[in-house]
Amino acid sequence: MRLGAAVATAFACGLLFASSIDLTRFGFAQEGKGTKVAPAQVQSLAETGNAFEAIADHVTPSVVSIQIQRVRQVRGRDPRQPGTMEDFFRNFEQQGPPREQSQEGTGSGFIVSKDGYILTNNHVVADADKVTVTLLDKRTFTAKVIGRDPTTDVAVIKIDGSNLPVASLGDDNVSRVGQWVVAIGNPLGLDFTVTAGIISAKGRPLPGLLEPTAGRYAITDYIQTDAAINPGNSGGPLVNIRGEVIGINSAIASQTGMYAGYGFAIPVTLAKQVMDDLLAYGKVRRSVIGVAINPASPEEAKAAGLDQVTGVVVGSYSYGADSVSPAKNAGIEPGDVIIAADGKPIDRVSTLQRIVRSHKPGETVSFDVMRFGSKKTYRVKLVEAPDETRAVASASRSSVDEGAPSESRRFDKVGIAVEPVSAGLRAVVAEPYRRGLVVSDVSAMGPSYRKLTADQTVLYEVLNPGPRRVLHTTGDLDAVLSRLKAGDLVTFLVYDIAPQGQQGSTRAVTVRVQ
Repeated sequence: MRLGAAVATAFACGLLFASSIDLTRFGFAQEGKGTKVAPAQVQSLAETGNAFEAIADHVTPSVVSIQIQRVRQVRGRDPRQPGTMEDFFRNFEQQGPPREQSQEGTGSGFIVSKDGYILTNNHVVADADKVTVTLLDKRTFTAKVIGRDPTTDVAVIKIDGSNLPVASLGDDNVSRVGQWVVAIGNPLGLDFTVTAGIISAKGRPLPGLLEPTAGRYAITDYIQTDAAINPGNSGGPLVNIRGEVIGINSAIASQTGMYAGYGFAIPVTLAKQVMDDLLAYGKVRRSVIGVAINPASPEEAKAAGLDQVTGVVVGSYSYGADSVSPAKNAGIEPGDVIIAADGKPIDRVSTLQRIVRSHKPGETVSFDVMRFGSKKTYRVKLVEAPDETRAVASASRSSVDEGAPSESRRFDKVGIAVEPVSAGLRAVVAEPYRRGLVVSDVSAMGPSYRKLTADQTVLYEVLNPGPRRVLHTTGDLDAVLSRLKAGDLVTFLVYDIAPQGQQGSTRAVTVRVQ
């Protein structure tokens, strides 16, 4: 009894002591009222709610609902009508004359000028025969497509009006991950819907998102957000807490086609550049330096002499079949890692693309590169990207008689087997690369896996280490690899074979010796 009394007395004294220094209020657990929100927190939440209300009131009138109509020529019965067994067998008979069938779609956009220019997505209005725009106040207009750019998925349309409500354009470059944003659009037939979230990430590369017509000059540099975006939101604005548009909602990451937690928006500064070109020239004037680039891998960054993995590696020259790459003219080589452009650091492919695209063709931009331990600076005169023409393969490479291989040899240090280019393959390998070594096998557990492809890659030259060496025989490759030990890096200039009738390409590949 004395022990129990002592414990109870000690517990009571502890509560009194704690309450005296404001650690725990006496009787808190017994009250059962939960934690109270401080007045300052209540005020902060109220201010945030008021900000969302102000954004919705200010921006929504400038948002539009877009309905598109496409007319297609089809044969056979109307697929929307129920069919009979007789209709089924009739489908195998010779069809009658084609008839018109209408396809409809919806999307969003936002007005950027009082006289009716509207920003939206290319994929919303692509190939549309009729575009109808509806405003928040129920006014309806027929819109004209001013211009489209598949490489950025941006389009500009125009309605005839005056003193229309206009959205304010902000600067996505100063936006930061974690900031509040609001998405406004017309998802799933629900007009002028407002959702809120935060910026989840910036500079997201999603190359598979754009349609095939985007070509090799496509820029994929998305703002990622968890504000709910669904089909129909495409083309609508992503707005910061100040009511400024910082992006055009464009896509979602989902297995079902519906919102699953992440949406993606095109940065508005990029969209504005596209819009300005479309209005000034009727097309987008894309500035390029004429190289194919990829993010630098840890091996490529180390081979270049960098202490951290950053920059983009130059894989090959790419500027038209009959034109010389401006980067090649300036002195940039495959295997170089570009670490800065126009005085700005390069951390990813999209960063370099946007810097180059911010300049007009004919302007000169400086590039800082790392070349196997040496830093160099080159000034490149930008040129306008050529129109891309897609060659149709007259025959696939598999249909070519490759002839009998000779002098095949395996190099376990890099996990490949190589042999001279056969007589059959020479038809699809350009000069001078047909005098190189074709990769005949790649070990799935080797360091070249996913970097080189059997029967599709030709090793032509060793760029590093040591003096550059062209690979004409397996003995040439053996002479290089025999000097390297496990952990060393070797950089090859390789030629990627394309189907006959198409143009192959070169790139630099760095492999860690095992």
